[in-house]
Amino acid sequence: MGLTFDEICIDAENPTALGTWWSTVLGWPHEIDSDGDVVLHPPAGSGPDWIFLRVPDKRIVKNRIHFDFRPDNQQVEVDRAVGLGARRIDIGQGDDASWVVLADPEGNEFCILAED
Repeated sequence: MGLTFDEICIDAENPTALGTWWSTVLGWPHEIDSDGDVVLHPPAGSGPDWIFLRVPDKRIVKNRIHFDFRPDNQQVEVDRAVGLGARRIDIGQGDDASWVVLADPEGNEFCILAED
């Protein structure tokens, strides 16, 4: 195959704040590159870098793509993410959903799934 999945680019109104927030949530190291973008580096073998890029506009519509995370303990990770600034959101998932939908500080949705 001729393509290698190298990075995920995430638009952000404040890439430094959002990239640092995700770095804390995920426990991944980050750096600010020469363009002022924030780059998160996942542990070896666990996926591509995440790059937070400055854009002039706010996010105004529902994400077309989102991240799902499988935790060791769902409630502990939900509480930790909320304590760091995430907020619970309702996208119509219903009370019986096994996952929890959250939004990061800029409103990007992500899910914390039930543990295996």
